[in-house]
Amino acid sequence: MPHYLPMWSSRAQSAATYAVAGSELRLSIPPEQGLWCAPDHDQPLRVSGVQSGVYSGPVGSTAGQQPFRDSLRVREYQPAVWGWTPRFGLIEVRARMELSPRSMAAVWLVGLEREPEQCAEICVFEVFGEAIEAPDGRPTAAVGMGVHPFRDPAITDEFAAERVAIDVAEPHVYAADWRPGRIDFLVDGAQVRTVHQAPDYPMQMMVAVFDFPERAASAPPGHEPVLAVDHVRGPASAEPDLSGRDTPQW
Repeated sequence: MPHYLPMWSSRAQSAATYAVAGSELRLSIPPEQGLWCAPDHDQPLRVSGVQSGVYSGPVGSTAGQQPFRDSLRVREYQPAVWGWTPRFGLIEVRARMELSPRSMAAVWLVGLEREPEQCAEICVFEVFGEAIEAPDGRPTAAVGMGVHPFRDPAITDEFAAERVAIDVAEPHVYAADWRPGRIDFLVDGAQVRTVHQAPDYPMQMMVAVFDFPERAASAPPGHEPVLAVDHVRGPASAEPDLSGRDTPQW
């Protein structure tokens, strides 16, 4: 679905700017695109994202995915939609980015949060434009990878931005080999990082590019950040446990 966490805003106000052409899904943020979740989000933020599932409680409840502050309330009810929800396996994403120091691109997996504690994150990659360097003319980037617990008591925060000798403007394959109790993170098939813990429930994929308007002075005028995804490969969906819950839309 071409929206970013619409329960905290609305589908209309969280709609992605995107195109599918050639081999790519191309997410972008043109200059005229509005802020996401204003005025609730402390830092002004613009985002174009897609996600492979969504769920929320009724309007006014606190039941929703990835709340960005305590006691956040649902603004628009989201019926359960589970498009692709793997549980373990090798997740590969071939992508390229066009970033400035005021933008960021990321792909991550998050728990469905049908149970509040099933909310951890596996970050396949996260790249800030300000972390792209070219010492001696050779491009490198600090690529964030690891896990965040949020409210999952079984996971501890284990995340780092590893410096990798790649040009993120060119396509590269970012991967997470997710197994019980362990996740290996790879770039172009080379293992970069390992964490010895792993969420043990189905997760949905989030793909997004972000722009931080407060950093306007650090970007060329009119810059349009882009995240272009060539392919996603991974295991088949694992059906979430919906016992006692409303029926999802598949």
